[in-house]
Amino acid sequence: SCVVNDFSIDQILNKTISEAEIYFKDEIDIKNKLQILTNIGLGYLKLGQGLNTLSGGEAQRLKIAKELIQSKKGDGNKLFLLDEPTTGLHFEDIKVLIELFNKLANKGHSLMIIEHDLNVIANADWIIDMGPEGGDRGGKVIAEGRPEDIIKCKNSYTGQYLKSFLEI
Repeated sequence: SCVVNDFSIDQILNKTISEAEIYFKDEIDIKNKLQILTNIGLGYLKLGQGLNTLSGGEAQRLKIAKELIQSKKGDGNKLFLLDEPTTGLHFEDIKVLIELFNKLANKGHSLMIIEHDLNVIANADWIIDMGPEGGDRGGKVIAEGRPEDIIKCKNSYTGQYLKSFLEI
């Protein structure tokens, strides 16, 4: 069996991304890529983990990381459609994810995000608030605009929650 620095390939593939980041601390290219994965809240995944075992949110964040790793300056012409990428994330990881969204937008990419997390909503450039309820009792545009426009809409549940959130 192949051994690298006293570890077999199997042992390396069973390390979490965060553990591998430490293990590859002297391999700058590898460490930087692993650090992006850690920064978007995927540090707990194993290097050898199968893609078919990832949740939808993990898969979306992995796609964001791939874009950040592979994109070149001036390569910003992609549309990212994300469905509740914050699901299961700690508050601090959500803050990091918002920073990554901003990096993608600053590179010229567009992001369309279906989200209920008020941190993400408050940081949006433009909101389309659908409702008034879910399912059969929804599907209508209740409000659209910048966060400060949405909080003025009396019919918007999102606006009401966002207003309270921004006042805190």
